[in-house]
Amino acid sequence: MKKYKLKYQYIPLLIAIFVLLPLLALSFFYNKSLKPQEVKEDDYVNEEIIDRSLPVINTKKTIINPFIDTKVKEEKYYYDYKADEENQINSIIARDNTYTQNTGIDYVSDNAFDVVAILEGTVSSIKEEDSLGKTVEIKHDNGLISIYQSLSEISVKKGEIVTQGQVIGKSGENEVDKELGNHLHFEIYNNGKSVNPNNYLNKEVTEKEEN
Repeated sequence: MKKYKLKYQYIPLLIAIFVLLPLLALSFFYNKSLKPQEVKEDDYVNEEIIDRSLPVINTKKTIINPFIDTKVKEEKYYYDYKADEENQINSIIARDNTYTQNTGIDYVSDNAFDVVAILEGTVSSIKEEDSLGKTVEIKHDNGLISIYQSLSEISVKKGEIVTQGQVIGKSGENEVDKELGNHLHFEIYNNGKSVNPNNYLNKEVTEKEEN
């Protein structure tokens, strides 16, 4: 049998190969593990995750007062047959020796104040009468209608979409309620029925009372 002798000049090369091969293998697998893997859209973006990713925001609306001036006060109440005698007396309106039940609330102040929309909605009517002053009617969602009467100025137009808190006019005076001076007569209707505004103001739309 013929014997092969390993030449001395190849020994360093072989040693280098045996040492470098494991290092190269480790380097290859390490780099591969660090490389970002391709992610398919279907792997993660599905209907369930889209639903979970919706922002958590309180979308409920709170009905606000029709004014922002803290000096404004309630002078004439809405007539409520369930109220006590004192409140009922203060909700009777005397006009030409005729007494009628107040279908809204009268807010008064020494100075004219801004009148604002209690909710977003569409201006459905604008009227101007000598006896009642200027009137703005706004139609809201859920069958609600708000009416702002005895205005001295109007800042909106019929058909205009208004936002909650938007100034729609200024309080004023009228011939019918002279004794009140500068004031706002405010009404709310729910599905065509007059309701007590105090059962709606400063409450969430879903929590309003149907009285």
